[in-house]
Amino acid sequence: MTVKDEQEKQNLELETFSSSDEHESDEEMDSMHDLYEQSFRNIQEGEVIRGHIVQVSDDFVMVDIGYKSEGQISIHEFRDETGTLHAVIGDEIDVLLEFHDDDDGTIHLSKEKAAKIKVWDDISRIYSDDGMIEGKIMAKVKGGLAVDIGVQAFLPGSQVDLRPVRNLESLIGHTYPFKVLKYNKKRRNVVLSRRALLEKEREHMKSHTLEALEDNKVVEGIIKNITDYGVFVDLGGIDGLLHITDMSWGRVGHPSEMFQIGDKINVKVLSFDRNSERVSLGLKQLVDDPWSQAEEKYPVGTKVRGKVVSLTDYGAFVEIQEGVEGLIHVSEMSWTKKVRHPSKILTVGDELEAVVLSINPESKRISLGMKQLESNPWDVIAQKYPIGTTIAGKIKNITDFGIFIGIDEGIDGLVHISDISWTKRVKHPSEIFRKNQEVQAIVLNIDKENERFSLGIKQLESDPWESIPQRFPMNSVVSGPITNVTDFGLFVELEEGIEGLVHVSEISKEKIKSPVGQFKPGDTITARVINISAKDRKIGLSIKKIEEHDERSNYDEYINTGKAATSNLGELLKEELEAKAQSTANSAANNDKA
Repeated sequence: MTVKDEQEKQNLELETFSSSDEHESDEEMDSMHDLYEQSFRNIQEGEVIRGHIVQVSDDFVMVDIGYKSEGQISIHEFRDETGTLHAVIGDEIDVLLEFHDDDDGTIHLSKEKAAKIKVWDDISRIYSDDGMIEGKIMAKVKGGLAVDIGVQAFLPGSQVDLRPVRNLESLIGHTYPFKVLKYNKKRRNVVLSRRALLEKEREHMKSHTLEALEDNKVVEGIIKNITDYGVFVDLGGIDGLLHITDMSWGRVGHPSEMFQIGDKINVKVLSFDRNSERVSLGLKQLVDDPWSQAEEKYPVGTKVRGKVVSLTDYGAFVEIQEGVEGLIHVSEMSWTKKVRHPSKILTVGDELEAVVLSINPESKRISLGMKQLESNPWDVIAQKYPIGTTIAGKIKNITDFGIFIGIDEGIDGLVHISDISWTKRVKHPSEIFRKNQEVQAIVLNIDKENERFSLGIKQLESDPWESIPQRFPMNSVVSGPITNVTDFGLFVELEEGIEGLVHVSEISKEKIKSPVGQFKPGDTITARVINISAKDRKIGLSIKKIEEHDERSNYDEYINTGKAATSNLGELLKEELEAKAQSTANSAANNDKA
């Protein structure tokens, strides 16, 4: 319909109206005339007008703006990013008259441009009135965030919150009120601040909070920040610190295990310094200390169930109720196994049963035991293996000081290196034994209190030193190779495992400072036994005594030989004298006769 056709239609309606009611008053005629004139008012291009949707087609949305004909807006201005159409017949909207074509009567409108013009008007008004405008954070940009307030505005990073925000991306998609710090319509530049509004709100709340705060009062707050040592709670314009030690009577590894930013909690004011505005808060103080009734609840001997919450080198901490933990020492975990570290049999999170061994509520300590749930095998081991019993078992372990032999399940006996052989000098048990080797031994001692089982292998045979005095009597002469040369003497092997010592003073009549260099291992020597101690397992030898004995024998032989020679000469002289005497006598007799 053209503008000319519209005018003819209006004239026709007026003529009809006049003829149908000749008695109409002059005032009503004047009113109708004003309406007629108003419908042809001159609407300027670029003007923002209020209208309502009258028709929605595939390409356009028709809007009645009170002109001779409806205006049209492209359907694309009513679709969002997902393509959803937001246009309902009857909705009132603001539109911008872009231009109208007098030839065909088409009126071109724009909803988006009208919105932008209106936004700049709102920005100007809000800035002048020191008001606030709502916007949606759209993206992170250099130095801050981009905010949609109808036009794109800039929110500096320093103006986002009262405290620096590390993760600005977490705010994208959220809608907040903002203060307009400055704007320039020509450059289409708007700078916003959220911090200014928060500071204003915080100061208002702070004054009321400070008036109401007092020690021991229970207040509500919101978790504002989480650190390793606690959480900061916004009490309304003022922050209070809830330290990790005041969160629970139980164990708290990290505050984030209990809270998230934004959580609402009730806390107790532990202390409040009005001058410094410091507030210390407590959560566990809202309930009784569980240790106050622990002694009555967990007497010695009570069986308890709990969860392993921590492992140390010396034991495992078990939580038997919130805020009450007991320690199972490694020595209380097994009767028979030597637990070097609790992680060998337990892990954090394990649930277990234990027995209360002792409790001290004042120091908040409970000693627990696992092995007490079973009978002690050491109670019957002495009856089962009395001293002197010969046992057989496999070697479980070899150490520098001896070997461990498996006796019963979990019980090992120790053969000390000194109880392996009567005579052999054993430097390390591995020289003789190997792991898992079957061996026999004799029970020497059982120490139930210290859980020690002593065994001996050499005791399976008689002690060869008991017959040493008979086999190597005093003053007997022995021979053997030198096994070791020291400054104080020579060690001589008399038989396997049996050695005697030639002290340096017994090597020679001549004074010798050290035999080192004069003798060497492997040299065979002969010596005389001069001392025997079977108890101390010592044999004293002397080379000097051999030499002295030899010298005495030679001397005696010499003396005896001298005596024999003297005796023979005397007898010859005697015989000669006797012969001479006889001859003289005979001569005298003959003379007498003559």
